[in-house]
This record gives sequence, C-alpha cells and structure tokens, in this order.
Amino acid sequence: MKTVQLVRKEGESWTTIGASIALKNPLVLVFGNRFLLEDEHVYEEVRALFPDGHIVFGSSCGEIAAGKVNDDSITITAIEFERATFKIETHNILDEDLDSEKSGYKAVEKLPAEGLKHVFVISEGSFVNGSNLTKGMTKALPNTLITGALCGDDGRFKKTVASYNENPKAGEIVVIGFYGATFEISFSICGGWTPFGPERIVTKSRGNVLYELDNKPALDLYKKYLGDKATELPESALFYPLNVKSTTNKQSFVRTILSIDEAENTMTLAGDVPEKSIVQLMMTNMDSIAAGSETAALRAMEHRENKPELALLVSCIGRKLVLSQRIEEEVEEVLNVVGDDIIITGLYSYGEVAPFQGETTCELHNQTMAITLISE
Repeated sequence: MKTVQLVRKEGESWTTIGASIALKNPLVLVFGNRFLLEDEHVYEEVRALFPDGHIVFGSSCGEIAAGKVNDDSITITAIEFERATFKIETHNILDEDLDSEKSGYKAVEKLPAEGLKHVFVISEGSFVNGSNLTKGMTKALPNTLITGALCGDDGRFKKTVASYNENPKAGEIVVIGFYGATFEISFSICGGWTPFGPERIVTKSRGNVLYELDNKPALDLYKKYLGDKATELPESALFYPLNVKSTTNKQSFVRTILSIDEAENTMTLAGDVPEKSIVQLMMTNMDSIAAGSETAALRAMEHRENKPELALLVSCIGRKLVLSQRIEEEVEEVLNVVGDDIIITGLYSYGEVAPFQGETTCELHNQTMAITLISE
C-alpha cells in the first residue's frame, strides 16, 4: 500500500504531509469544509493532482490526517493498493423522495457481491435517517461488514455534500467496496459517555422524529434540562445526547439531535428512536472521551493477523466540541495503540456507521469513535 496526503486551507496552496510519490489508479479520499467543497473548481483541482484517481468527496466537521485535526480546510488521502482492489458506486437520496432505507439498499446492491470483503460508506448527513440507511444496506448485503460516516457541516446543521468523480452535491451516498484474498479488515466503536438523570419512556415518535417523552412534549422537557443552553439548540444538544434502550437492540445506543421544530415541539435525531424505548440524558468529560478512543483502538487491534496499514477514523462532532483545544488527544490515543507508522485519515461526522461491538450488522451510532483498520 502506497499513500500520499495533502492539506489545503482556503486561499493557500496544497501542502504535502510526508513524502510525495507517484501513485497509480489511487483511491482518493477528500474530506473538507462544506463551503470549500462547494467551490465549482474543487473537482478539477483534485483531478489535476491525481489524473487517474478515483476521487471521493465528503464534507466534514473537521478532518483527521497524520495525527492532526484540520479545520476549515480540505484534506486528501490518496491510496494505491498493491493487492486489494475496490469498486465505487453512488446513489442519491433525492431520487428516492428521501427514502433512506431504499437509498441505502440501492447504493450497495450495485457492488459486485463476489469476493466483497468490506464496504465503507460516505453518506449525506443532514436529512438522511441513518437508522434506515443502515437497515437498507444490511438488507442488500446481510453478510458483509459495513462501516463509514454521515457527512458533516460543522455546527451549522444546514447541508452536507458528497460525490464520486464529480463536484460534491447534496443527497449523495457513496459506497466503496473492497476486494482481495489477503484483504484484512477490523473495526471497533466506543463512546465514553455516561447516562445521568431520570429515565423517560418514548411515548410518541415517528422514525427519527421524537414527539413525546412520558406523554409530554419531548422538546419542552429537553429544554427544561438544558436551562440557559436551550437558546443554543441544536448545537448545545451535542453536549447532552440521549442514551436509548430499545426492545429491538441488545445494546443501548446514543442518539444526537440534528434539528428542532419549535412549531411542532419536536426533535429530529440522526437515527430512529422507537416508541417504548427508554431514554436518558448523557454527559462526558475530556478524559472520558480520550479513554473511549483508546478503548476503541485496543478492541480494533484484537485478533488481527497482520499489522494494519491504514486507519480510517470517524468521530462525532459532539466529541470534538467537548474536547475543544484538546481535540487531538483522542487521535493520539489511537496512534499510541495502532502505531504511529501507519497511515491515518478520517473525519468528524454527524453519525458513525459500524456494527455494535461483538456483532456484524451495521448500525448508526452517535458520539462514538469508530475505527476501521485495513491491511492488504
């Protein structure tokens, strides 16, 4: 595996991270600030750098490369595989009337099934229902490990963009299928958040829209807990996500609030919150976040046959806001475990896609560090 990484701030030239070498037919992962990716010349600019590259774009809330977290920039990681191969397909949720499950199914069903070892997804993140997205992908590929990210837009929650071999656009879902007899993949997730306060029952919800808790308007109840911070919604909700225990999942999961509707008194979350689920507020601190990332790395390294060559990290914008100036600590914790001599890339997102620990069916997570380790 050969790699090249570059970063560019707005108005500046590209800077190479490490050595610059020529690559053949590379997979080119381009994560960056949404406004920079909406520049009409961004695709031709990256194409000029990698004329034969397979270029995948995804907007982010920050980009991870070489142990650093970059903001208001574009980060490129180009990868030439020497033994493994890959296939990329796309589908746009706007073509399916925002049907997330159908869009997830149609995106991954296009991938050749023979020899498929792993799928990494980079999905629209602003209006997709991540739970239904993962449900659709799992229906199409029930025996394939799927990890990935919902794209981000910093704390704006207005719009996300993604694409393959064209300028980034809204609604796009990009899936990368990996193939190869010696291709090895491992993954793990961990949060570092602690539930607190009373448990509430979801008495009314529709998909990822939460209406009532304990037969009371959910938004009113949530604002009561936030106090003065309620005026800063939805961004302030990233500090207090919901822990969800449902009757259909063996393990509890975390849900982040993406938007609120004052008129309807509702909250829209990144994924489903089923009725009769039990929810509870969560909180964390900087040390717990960093420790969660270390735990995820340790679990991802367990039982590997070969040393990883590439680490794809997907962490949540909520974790970034908590860590603030100490943001790179969680990346350093991962590097301390997997080794600082491997290539590391990734993004801060609106949602992390991976199975629960010890399971194989992909799910949507929030407020987690999701690690995908690859070797060929």
